[in-house]
Amino acid sequence: MPKSSKEKLAYQKAYNASPAQKALGVERRRTRRQMITAGKVSVGDGEDIAHKLAADNGGKMTPSNLKIEAAKKNRAWRTASGYKVPTDK
Repeated sequence: MPKSSKEKLAYQKAYNASPAQKALGVERRRTRRQMITAGKVSVGDGEDIAHKLAADNGGKMTPSNLKIEAAKKNRAWRTASGYKVPTDK
């Protein structure tokens, strides 16, 4: 059984193609390249560049708002905050 419905996949494709999301992606990739150049992270190291104050809450891509964090920890915010994935059952 697929993880996402066809409708959800179509929505995500359109959302990711929006100019605002494209600009955010460019900014994230630029920051990652700068961190690699500075020697703070490397390709395939399992580290993410995380925001101290989330971008959704007004955090910016400034060096003072960024930190290096294990990808597993950075992407586990849903479980850490008690978020429950809705089920169709």
